[in-house]
Amino acid sequence: MVAMKKRKKPVNNVWDATPWLRPDDDDHPREECGVFGIFGHSESAAHTALGLHALQHRGQEAAGIVSFDGSQFYSHRAMGLVGDNFNSADVIERLKGFSAIGHTRYSTTGETLLRNVQPLFAEYNFGGLAIAHNGNLTNAYTLRNELKARGCLFQSTSDTETIIQLIAVSKAGSVEARIIDALRQVDGAYSVVALTNNMLIGARDPAGVRPLVLGRIGDAYILASESCALDILGATFERDVKPGELIIVTDGGMQSMFPFTEVPSRFCIFEYVYFARPDSDAEGFNVYNVRKDIGRELAKEMPVEADIVVPVPDSGVPAALGYAQESGIPFELGIVRNHYVGRTFIEPTDQVRHLGVKLKHNANDNMMRDKNVVLVDDSIVRGTTSKKIVNMVREAGAKKVHMRIASPPTTHSCFYGVDTPSREQLLASKHSVEEMAKIIGVDSLAFVSVDGLYRAVGQASRNDEIPQFCDACFTGDYPLPLTDQQSGMSSNQKDLFSGYSEV
Repeated sequence: MVAMKKRKKPVNNVWDATPWLRPDDDDHPREECGVFGIFGHSESAAHTALGLHALQHRGQEAAGIVSFDGSQFYSHRAMGLVGDNFNSADVIERLKGFSAIGHTRYSTTGETLLRNVQPLFAEYNFGGLAIAHNGNLTNAYTLRNELKARGCLFQSTSDTETIIQLIAVSKAGSVEARIIDALRQVDGAYSVVALTNNMLIGARDPAGVRPLVLGRIGDAYILASESCALDILGATFERDVKPGELIIVTDGGMQSMFPFTEVPSRFCIFEYVYFARPDSDAEGFNVYNVRKDIGRELAKEMPVEADIVVPVPDSGVPAALGYAQESGIPFELGIVRNHYVGRTFIEPTDQVRHLGVKLKHNANDNMMRDKNVVLVDDSIVRGTTSKKIVNMVREAGAKKVHMRIASPPTTHSCFYGVDTPSREQLLASKHSVEEMAKIIGVDSLAFVSVDGLYRAVGQASRNDEIPQFCDACFTGDYPLPLTDQQSGMSSNQKDLFSGYSEV
């Protein structure tokens, strides 16, 4: 047997799909997390696992499920994909009970360790409580120091545990009152599902930055990050959980309340651009249709003479379709994506590492040779992948390459649960569009305007006094306090491209 050389892995072990690739080989912001909860179903664990499968795009580092059978909580948490960890009948059968919550994780705070994998669980004087969270608490570091000073012992580095500790020290009476008390103390964006001995609780931050939906299957209620998690079960989509709403599900039914201070709604507009699955409905709009409408707006605002419109798959496909339909330029799959680029047995060398982009994408030469090509992608972060793809298209024989981006320039980092680079690493934060075009190597580069993006989601334009969405990554207008940042404390927010060893 030939001895295999041990590969160097990223320090945080988050590049699960291609762990030996350098981070700049994937230039998209990383999705946040996905949450799922169900109450009152005999196959709650199996349904939760299926729901997490549908939410896998929101986090691929780790997955976990906690269930309750009326007397005991059961838990299974593991690093890796849902299908790798919840693919056996034995695992599901051990997760007994008529209620369960689950989580798919991509961390924006906290190390990538099993102790940080959600749902987190704690025993209180009122019984057990499991909790899973999508988002980012922007005062978690401040609260953590205060809680430590009060004697609280933390078992993880996840900001979700801050909520657990706030519940523990709360003087409120009922379980739901203690959860409300805890959430009133946190800043930032969150969608939370929690499971106790006798209830399922869901909560959404007052600005509604992160998504959460309510569904039903038979008599069982479901809470999930996206409606696609309901579709996989054949469940009925009831509605979006409203910003600032707290949902309580018990054997007696579902109760809704609004215990938090009302603020203007600021749903994350990047959910429409990239994060949400295209077959999901979010805040009254179908994500796929919005992405096509963004492409139409882009074609109106930034037309160009060309022979074909080519998407950068897969996230650029709907916008490219819209661009092609509006412009009348034929749509072609000039780039083919390999969907099977998982863990490889090949140990990369310096000589082949530069070919990494072709693991995911390959040019369809016959389609692009001697053509003027419009490349459509959803966003540009650092520009590293864009540059490689443009070079690949030119090598395929394209005469001219024009790039059109279905979002405005990304100029600011996100602190609300999306892992983005530091602002210094964002290409658009320090370069003009013309400079970016030269760096990427295109004949022209253009982005949809902020108003064009708003028109695609049913608004005439952005209301600068009271914006309808969170668009901080494009405008720098942060709608929620950045307490840890502004106080000068060292935030746990991770830099997307920091903490990795060279390979």
